[in-house]
Amino acid sequence: MKTEVQKNIVETFKKLNEIVSSFSEEEFNTIPYKDGWTAGQTTQHIILACSGYPKLFDGRKEKTIRKYEEFVSQLDSIFLNFNSKMNAPEFLVPEKKDYNKNSLTLSILKIESDLLEETEKHDLTQTCLDFHVPGFENFTIYEWIHFALVHTQRHTHQLNSIFKMLTKI
Repeated sequence: MKTEVQKNIVETFKKLNEIVSSFSEEEFNTIPYKDGWTAGQTTQHIILACSGYPKLFDGRKEKTIRKYEEFVSQLDSIFLNFNSKMNAPEFLVPEKKDYNKNSLTLSILKIESDLLEETEKHDLTQTCLDFHVPGFENFTIYEWIHFALVHTQRHTHQLNSIFKMLTKI
């Protein structure tokens, strides 16, 4: 299981890094459409949503008394439905400012590294007790990593759309 999760982490972040690196510094901070986020803001949103996992996984946990991957298909249907529009919770809304592409790329690489390390270090079937997503029970470590990946995949798709819009490809 751990090898498969790590493979998914590497693949997800490879695609994210590819699209982020495609933007020029100017394109990275250009608003693609009215009320839209820039690529910089979208990337910062991913960073905000995927930060803090080591602390969460090192926090209070308990043995899971349900299937450790019970919420995976629900997460897939929510985040991989690219036709649905969602609003980020306030604490995950990126600041409206110009972002440094290189700085955000380094943050993304750190998150990828953290997720790979945490996958190696922990029993992925344990339930985390220190934070939960509204509308769900507490997630297992496996589900938290899956959440990070499908959320990142959703916004990688969004970044690809922003890039096409800005470059008219």
